[in-house]
Amino acid sequence: MVKETDKKSESEKSKNFTEAKENIAQNEKLLRTRMSKVKHKIAIISGKGGVGKSVITANLAIAFSLHGHAKKVGILDADIHGPCIPKMLGIRGKHLQGGPMGAFPVSGPLGVEVVSMDFLLPEDETPVIWRGPLKMSAIRQFLSEIVWGNLDFLFIDLPPGTGDESLSVMQLLPEMDGVVIVTIPSEVSQVVVKKAVTFARQLNIPIIGIVENMSGFICPQCDAKYDIFKSGGGKKISDDLGVPFLGSIPIDPMICKDSDKGNPFVTEHPKSSAAEAFMNIVEKIESFLEEKKNKEETIAIKSSEKHHS
Repeated sequence: MVKETDKKSESEKSKNFTEAKENIAQNEKLLRTRMSKVKHKIAIISGKGGVGKSVITANLAIAFSLHGHAKKVGILDADIHGPCIPKMLGIRGKHLQGGPMGAFPVSGPLGVEVVSMDFLLPEDETPVIWRGPLKMSAIRQFLSEIVWGNLDFLFIDLPPGTGDESLSVMQLLPEMDGVVIVTIPSEVSQVVVKKAVTFARQLNIPIIGIVENMSGFICPQCDAKYDIFKSGGGKKISDDLGVPFLGSIPIDPMICKDSDKGNPFVTEHPKSSAAEAFMNIVEKIESFLEEKKNKEETIAIKSSEKHHS
């Protein structure tokens, strides 16, 4: 009798394992199908909190939309514990809509498609108290079960550090075009952000470049520049570690005000120094992607020639 029970238990375990394996394979296939419709996937990371990474993500997405990619840009707010992209784009309180094909992102300014944990929380004060496996499962679902559609760019706003969320995204999207690393000029930020550079290199993810945020304050009355957090930190990281420097975003009080109001800064103040800096960064990222594409095509041609010779 005991032996029969043991056999049944082993059979159930084997069946459960097989079903779990099949589910993982199906999810992986669905993820690849969804992501194959996204031309470029770029993560925004930083080893340190408080550097304005989400502000950079939101405004870069809007800047790319203005640069010929309207309704072709998406943002995955992968900061499970502190999602704030919906607030910055004025779409808080909205919810993901489901359908036969899956759930659909919330559409923001200029048609930017957004997915965030914020859309799933019942109240503002509700915390997400999850361990690593649950967070990876959520990110996997955001990538595979959301109907992202055909996008030119998907920006992934990651939380500070090199922990669960960052590692999950890099593992789920090994074909990622690269990462943009955000810092502020201070030496404290430089020390920590250098870890993000090493993190990307260890995972073989291309580094598109460094963005130095809060890079000096330009007085609106006299145009004098004040380096509140010093200056040149981003360029120093770039020089020390041999990675591209994309540009500096100066401090502008309107960035904070617009973010709180849910208005993209680059559309509200297009003539400002900070908005112009964002547009210059867009051009540098596009140049990086074009150069990357040319290198890949050259390698493919050489590989094909070698195969046929």
